[in-house]
Amino acid sequence: MSPETHFEIANFIWTICNLLRGPYKRNEYRKVILPLTVLRRFDCILAPTKAAVLKEHATLKAKPENVIRNKLSQITGHQFYNLSKLDLPRLMDDPNQLAPNLNGYINGFSPNIRAIMERFDFGSQIARMAEKDLLYLVIKRFASIDLSPARVDTVQMGYVFEELIRIGAEQSNEEAGEHFTPREVIKLMVNLLLSPEKDLARSHVVKTIYDPACGTGGMLSVSEKYLHALNADAQPKLFGQDWNDEAWAVCKSDMLIKGEDADNIILGDTFTKDGFDRTQDGKKWTFDYMLANPPFGVEWKQQQRYIEQEKDTLGYEGRFGAGTPRVNDGALLFLQHMLAKRRSPQDGGSRLAIVFNGSPLFTGDAGGGESEIRRWIIENDWLEAVVALPEQPSTIPEFRRISGCLSAWMAYRPCKRCPG
Repeated sequence: MSPETHFEIANFIWTICNLLRGPYKRNEYRKVILPLTVLRRFDCILAPTKAAVLKEHATLKAKPENVIRNKLSQITGHQFYNLSKLDLPRLMDDPNQLAPNLNGYINGFSPNIRAIMERFDFGSQIARMAEKDLLYLVIKRFASIDLSPARVDTVQMGYVFEELIRIGAEQSNEEAGEHFTPREVIKLMVNLLLSPEKDLARSHVVKTIYDPACGTGGMLSVSEKYLHALNADAQPKLFGQDWNDEAWAVCKSDMLIKGEDADNIILGDTFTKDGFDRTQDGKKWTFDYMLANPPFGVEWKQQQRYIEQEKDTLGYEGRFGAGTPRVNDGALLFLQHMLAKRRSPQDGGSRLAIVFNGSPLFTGDAGGGESEIRRWIIENDWLEAVVALPEQPSTIPEFRRISGCLSAWMAYRPCKRCPG
């Protein structure tokens, strides 16, 4: 693994933005940096098996797609591959055809990688850089970066992705906390959530972990690492959903690289298009553990009609039976969404942790939406703990960039005295 920190690697990658100045505004840099970082990571991972994949593919051209996919994935050791004879360094050999060759190289990836690159809308950036005579310089710089697993391991690469997204958010004058949660904060949440569990050391234990606002997948990755530290034979199954294209693409990339089932990372609005409503056999999705850092103070007016219709028609059989908060903050909607996916005590129950600012803990008049949701939780004996952080914890410098307000965790246990 590289002795460099993820900050140093990310900052080095971000210096490539100096080439973009002029034709690109500062808030547009990430449209180039993020997809090319993902592309270079895949490029480095596949380099050792490139020749073997091309040789095997020549013998498989007449075979069905699923046969080709399985055979080539066995060679790469990953759920993806590339059928182009090119890679980023070889693209430099023909500068005059760089744009079409780069598009051809991307199209040579397996369908799951192409879907990721499409969400980045990187084709339009290739055309834009080519028009401004920037493409050769930018690709040359990325081709020189070693992002192979031998130099940058999976955990460190996840940190690099998150740091690039944080820098990009700052350049765009966005709230960094909308895109990532500091790892120190996640570690505290995971410890609160999992430390009381007694069966995690059991051989080959299978646990499901879900994040309905997964972003780049930081909470899922830290939870998985925690379980594997306790038990190397543990088999955590990770599930997540996010409607931000960039964050989803990075998270799905990370899952593919780690060998997880990347199909469990869903793109879409958690409220209006719940990716984990029903299983294939028609049963409600439930999970062992759930974590989330939903957006603070974000309106849900766009989803209001759908949410209120579900509340009125399904009641407690749906997700929002306890009521709805004011339209200017949907944090308690995420909490209800997660509670709707808890397992019954007979099935082992569930535990969840969620990050709030102070608002959902005390806003709302008696009998109002927020108050009724809190009352429903407390009366069912689901609330285990609320943990507050200082406004600016000195040991977590990244957190100061996110928020200057109270943050709280709530952990919920299976109810022992009530059904469901």
